[in-house]
Amino acid sequence: MAHTDHESARSVLRREIAGTIGLLADEHDFRAMRRYRTFTFDDHTTYLRQVEAVLRDRAADGGHTTLALFDPEDYAAYCAETGLDPDLPATRTRFTAELAATGPTIPYDGSPLATLVPALVDEAVRRATWEYATTLLTRLGPCPTCGEDIGRAAFTRASDLLVRILDTAPPGDRHLVCTVTGPPDTLVSVLHGDQDAHGATRLDEAEALEFTSVLALGLATRSPGGLVLRTSAPGSPDRVHGWRLRAGALEPLTAAEVFDAYCTDAETGDLIAPEPGVDYCAPPDLGEERGADEHRH
Repeated sequence: MAHTDHESARSVLRREIAGTIGLLADEHDFRAMRRYRTFTFDDHTTYLRQVEAVLRDRAADGGHTTLALFDPEDYAAYCAETGLDPDLPATRTRFTAELAATGPTIPYDGSPLATLVPALVDEAVRRATWEYATTLLTRLGPCPTCGEDIGRAAFTRASDLLVRILDTAPPGDRHLVCTVTGPPDTLVSVLHGDQDAHGATRLDEAEALEFTSVLALGLATRSPGGLVLRTSAPGSPDRVHGWRLRAGALEPLTAAEVFDAYCTDAETGDLIAPEPGVDYCAPPDLGEERGADEHRH
């Protein structure tokens, strides 16, 4: 009887243990791991099928599992730094545990891997973009004139601009894209907000943080770029507004400029047929920006 009680208790505890699977999302990463003797999978398709089966089994048993991207290059660097043998399953487990604590993850919710993998990659790109933008903002240091931290001031400006863009936008769900052109790299950030029944816009906190950081970088470095807002509401055409990022400020685009931007192929310059059911509009007036002249370093 005591043995049965112990087994039951352990079964209950197993259901309460959260787990993380480090996923090799693409064929290239999978091939890189095949150099390890203890990594016994032969092909990526079978590997993904087995991962999905494990995820389903854990969910059926009441377990919670998160997915993280397993990068073989990062893994090799981790092993070199820690002195651990990379050809041991225990080492891969330790590395995956660190991914769960520090890297981008998404929870397994029963969706197929074909749906979850792109979401996980998007999350990883979003995290990398945020970290990169934040690093560049930090390196800007203090203003030589007033001593204020340039990156922090730009982030405050970007936050205020985002709030005013959302507050003045037409009713509906909002989809925003901010592009900041390098050097050294062009950054693109996407933010989606659903409007609830009371008119409030719900934003994903991580998305909003990344979007604000990218916009702040464009403002602080006076880099060229742009910001586009698309609003969708039932029973009415989608409305598209745009701003040009120039000299550390947002300049509204005219309806014709927004139309040209949307109806021109960015790579070839060829005209593209306008999307049906979409109105290209001048953006609402955002009003005076508080402290703008002071903080455009």
